Amino acid sequence: MPGTDLRSGVNPIPPSLPATAVGLGLRRGLLDDLEQALPGDVDFLECAPENWIGLGGALGERLRGLSARYPLTCHGLSLSLGGSAPLDLAFVDQVRRFLDTHHVALYSEHLSYCSDDGHLYDLLPLPFTDEAVRHASSRIRQVQDRLGRRIAVENVSTYLTPHAAMSELAFTRAVLDEADCDLLLDVNNVYVNAGNHGYDPVAFIDGLPAARIVCLHVAGHHDEADGLRIDTHGSAVIDPVWALLAHARNRFGPRPALLERDFNLPPIAELRGELQQMRRILAGQPSLPEAAA
Repeated sequence: MPGTDLRSGVNPIPPSLPATAVGLGLRRGLLDDLEQALPGDVDFLECAPENWIGLGGALGERLRGLSARYPLTCHGLSLSLGGSAPLDLAFVDQVRRFLDTHHVALYSEHLSYCSDDGHLYDLLPLPFTDEAVRHASSRIRQVQDRLGRRIAVENVSTYLTPHAAMSELAFTRAVLDEADCDLLLDVNNVYVNAGNHGYDPVAFIDGLPAARIVCLHVAGHHDEADGLRIDTHGSAVIDPVWALLAHARNRFGPRPALLERDFNLPPIAELRGELQQMRRILAGQPSLPEAAA
């Protein structure tokens, strides 16, 4: 069946997330709306564990209430899977306790690095080389062993490539195979990178292994200049990105999909409209002209 990992016979979709589930990023500015949301508005929530680990008081209590109501996934920001500094294993242990406490269905991280003798507060691109494949894959396997679970890596938005001995697609596939991990496919990042680096976003999606894809992301971005798209998570999703999501759904079958919105938070009615658009796409219903791709 679509989405089955043929090496192990295990379906990669997290067991507590239906294939057509739609999710929303858990942001403090959305807490009131999420607590008052109607059944069917959203199926799961995603948070960055760094923003919630060890948090007590009223915010910690609200997180516990939401994680009891919705399946929770986690999308990390600071593992620095491609970095040169040793992995912070004490932090990985904190993440494991957080995942266990909140019965987290899926933990993902970025296929990038964000530290070099200190935190750089940005997700920086990796060189597309065999050495980088081996290095990142070794660190991913170490994290998986420490957590006692598979993780997913996310394709990141980039604005330059330090060195490219292979394509982004070939690099991504090589890491997935070498690390034996899963993929969180960010459709907006594919669209952003395709514009920034001049490749075909549909061909990129078509080249990915369906058996590795556990979740999809969509978000808004900003066209800074001709040939420069900036991943912002601060605006509505545009039609070509919706069309790419529909293409991914048709290519791989439905996967849980999440709407990322980090700032410029609109009224919940606007977010509800985007979530409904995602739900239509995952169900295979017509929503956009195919030409929008």
